[in-house]
Amino acid sequence: MKKDNKDRPAAPIIVVGAGPSGLMAAGRAAELGAAVTLVERNARPGVKLLVTGGGRCNVTNTADLKGFIAAFGPKGKFLYRAFTVFPSAALTGFLKSFGVPTRADPDGKVFPADDRAESVLEALNCYTNRGGVNSMAGRVSALLLRGGVIEGVEFSDGRRALYSKVIIATGGMSYPGTGSTGDGYALAVKCGHTIVTPRPGLTALESDEPFIRDLQGLVLQDIRLTIFADGKAEAEGRGELLFTHFGVSGPRLLIMSGAAVDALAEGKKTELSLNLRPDLKPEAVTAEVQAYFAANGAKMFASYAKAALPASLAPVFERRCGIERERKCASITGAERARVALLLRDFRLRLTKPRPLAEATVTRGGVNLKEVDPQTMESRLQPGLYFCGEVLDLDGATGGYNLQEAFSTGYLAGQSAAGA
Repeated sequence: MKKDNKDRPAAPIIVVGAGPSGLMAAGRAAELGAAVTLVERNARPGVKLLVTGGGRCNVTNTADLKGFIAAFGPKGKFLYRAFTVFPSAALTGFLKSFGVPTRADPDGKVFPADDRAESVLEALNCYTNRGGVNSMAGRVSALLLRGGVIEGVEFSDGRRALYSKVIIATGGMSYPGTGSTGDGYALAVKCGHTIVTPRPGLTALESDEPFIRDLQGLVLQDIRLTIFADGKAEAEGRGELLFTHFGVSGPRLLIMSGAAVDALAEGKKTELSLNLRPDLKPEAVTAEVQAYFAANGAKMFASYAKAALPASLAPVFERRCGIERERKCASITGAERARVALLLRDFRLRLTKPRPLAEATVTRGGVNLKEVDPQTMESRLQPGLYFCGEVLDLDGATGGYNLQEAFSTGYLAGQSAAGA
């Protein structure tokens, strides 16, 4: 990483972590006149940023403030100040000012016009360089405190440096290969903070159903998904579902996965219900089934499953119904027809665990929000200590919300640390 402004005195502010939130925090603090050092454990900044959105970098969303708050669930209100100070329009304007125009997809996702995460990173690097941020490679292992006051940091190689304020922007624990290994949690704990247990967010889910591997590669389009915990519906949505060798995935499921992750962590019986006829009321599904059997009495039950469902799902559905595939449709009883109709509306999959945290899109959990001032991102327990980005106990829906959170909290943290 390039070192700039060597003649400037030792920086009073150090930003730990050069991801999207850290780069934004360092740039904003320097823009306001603060002397800033940005330290990154990787050889270059923004490693995780470069892999977001498959390298395309879904930077934000066209949703309004209310939509952004809602994307983070009950914890979203914590972000009201950050999203107000640096909203999505400010982010797209910021990128444009550095020669990175953006475009919005019909679903609201916003990308750099050239679909290159590298362009976003270049803009952030220009921002920090313009402000004279002193960038360095290294790993902070401890904060130096005296009488409850921050005096600086200690690096993993034993070096110490004096800083009056510290901004922790180390990310969570997903994609550890990019440097997100939970360093920030350890630093926070040493200052008295509590950490909400890190767990996978926006993640695929595993199932031990014996037929899962038979369905590998199957995509069910536009179905209704519901996650049940001990029989209670905890989350629902509509979209596509992808079957994998380990369980299930897909955009809508990722958004809903938090409910399953939490339920599984609490030891609850967790299931995914598939409504394969989401546009029909229960009585209409029953009528559809009865109409087929009435019109095709001489055909085998297997013919119905083949006509009503994707090829790989048909035999699985037959076994779940408990009806021999050779049975003539005319011999299917009313109770059996009702069971077929019910399974079309509520086909259950047993969920056993989320995929490993290292594979998750984001980290659920992190620094307890009750211990951070949402007006400034400063610690309520340790003056001079600030947090931003994924290290906080915040995780939103897919669609650019999490990156906007990183940029907005980073901007606010940098601004606050600089005394603005």
